[in-house]
Amino acid sequence: MLRSSVQVCSPGENCVQMADGEIVNGSADNQELAPSGKKSGRASLLDSGEDFTMLDDVDDDVDDDLPPLEDAGGGKKKDSATKDTTKADAVADRTASTELEEWLDVLGNGQLRKKIVEAGAGPDSRPQRGQIVTIDLKTTLTDGTVVEELPNLSFTLGDGDVLQVLDLTVQLMEMGEKALIEAGAKYTYGALGSSTPAVPPDADLILEVQLLSAEDAPDLELMPPSERISLANRKRERGNVHYQRADYAFAINSYGIALQITEATSRVDISPQEEEELLDMKVKCLNNMAAAQLKLDHYEAALRSCVSVLAYQQDNVKALFRKGKVLALQGEFAEAIKTLKMALKLEPSNKTIHAELSKLVKKHSEQKGAEQAMYKKMLGNPTNASVQKHRAKSSWEVGFTDDKVHIYALRVSAGSGSLGLQPLRLAV
Repeated sequence: MLRSSVQVCSPGENCVQMADGEIVNGSADNQELAPSGKKSGRASLLDSGEDFTMLDDVDDDVDDDLPPLEDAGGGKKKDSATKDTTKADAVADRTASTELEEWLDVLGNGQLRKKIVEAGAGPDSRPQRGQIVTIDLKTTLTDGTVVEELPNLSFTLGDGDVLQVLDLTVQLMEMGEKALIEAGAKYTYGALGSSTPAVPPDADLILEVQLLSAEDAPDLELMPPSERISLANRKRERGNVHYQRADYAFAINSYGIALQITEATSRVDISPQEEEELLDMKVKCLNNMAAAQLKLDHYEAALRSCVSVLAYQQDNVKALFRKGKVLALQGEFAEAIKTLKMALKLEPSNKTIHAELSKLVKKHSEQKGAEQAMYKKMLGNPTNASVQKHRAKSSWEVGFTDDKVHIYALRVSAGSGSLGLQPLRLAV
């Protein structure tokens, strides 16, 4: 059954809240986003292994907050999320009898440790991925500086809506359990740090977490279309946060979850306008996903995403542009130039498309020149003498005298171009 998340957040001052699918604090650095959605049967956050390049001049709010266009070849981000989740699952199985006050090395690398402060209701009460969990959270730096306090923070477990440390450790907690967690920067705000909340780059954190509740997500098929659109948009925005932090695999996962929400079958009435809004959200997610896939050099996947967009909107400039870039990266210069010309026709003043097209035309010309040189080398260079070898072409002409018919051969010299009549000494 398809399910999604709803928000359960206290009105506390520091609690992260969402309004109409937007990030209230407006910061791309904020990793603690509130509610998220879940659709059963989909790939989890850490199963994804899949660029985000933007068109400055295209007026489309799909990714207004995202970086400007840049070459897809750089900035590839490696991610070991899948491995980390697998390790966390294994730990969940072997920690049923974890004693109080014992530090647990969750991933076995010393970067994520958990200690039970107050015992919970038992191993059977642990939450499952896809459920909506509610926790009390207090985060501090290792020197004791309080970063933030978030009472009644709700999120969908495993969807990547919060810091990775929470997705990896809350699934190990029992209901009512209170735990202390030491997390390396890799699992919190990383090398970039955060402006809101204020966290220095490469900072390790200490989190005090208490698991308050866990419940199944509501059925997407029964969710009002307006709520489904809002939920999909929150997932997309979370993907944008991941993209801005160069966490491209996580971004793709969030866009994928948003896509599944838009594609869910509805058993409630839906208006034509709502259908159009869902389609628009789907196109935005596909476009953003293609950009993230480009960043990871997943060209075939990015091409499929672009083609999917163009199936719905054949004049979508962003999809045409990214399709052209993918084709160029695959060496299909002629097709790439054709695609970019289509984009330029739709946006004649777009300097980015102009620049990319000029670059491709130059590359294509150089490629053709290299190919011609190669063919010439393979076939060899014929000498002028052989090209201009004398070849005589003859035609016949008949002349009459009083009593004889004379036959002449008209000869044309191919080398000199001179003409002459030469009798063949035949008479009839």
